[in-house]
Amino acid sequence: MRLVCGGLGVAKAKVARKRAARKPAPATRGGRDEHLRIIIAKPGLDGHDRGAKVVARALRDGGMEVIYTGLKVTPEQVVQAAIDEDADAIGLSILSGAHMHLVPVTLQLLKKKGAPDIPVFVGGIIPEDDAEKLRGMGVAGVYGPGASTETIVEDVRRIARRR
Repeated sequence: MRLVCGGLGVAKAKVARKRAARKPAPATRGGRDEHLRIIIAKPGLDGHDRGAKVVARALRDGGMEVIYTGLKVTPEQVVQAAIDEDADAIGLSILSGAHMHLVPVTLQLLKKKGAPDIPVFVGGIIPEDDAEKLRGMGVAGVYGPGASTETIVEDVRRIARRR
């Protein structure tokens, strides 16, 4: 797991060097590495990151590269990190109740920046009515307290491979 913070606007040349240095996995899908890259972010003012770190570790242990953005990032920083890091999916952890604001903004920014194909999944305290609305907006998965890490890993692998 890698922590990306502060300089989220990584220079394109540096990103190109990192991509070139990535070792290809034994299997490929559509010319891309089987090695999935997942952004885990804590947008907004929420400072509780235990769940995000548990999910990040589970994804890492499931064979994915996890880029954790740290606390209190903006949707703009999340989207830019996903583009700069050539992410296969974005996971947002939101416990503050701001999911109905932060998620739509993130989805709109992905479209605006030309990356609407990067799937987004969300975890946190999200009422079922809001979860349905988020799915209707295009969120690929919504996970609440008690969701099993095995299920999340399987779902994220499926979600990211669709890209």
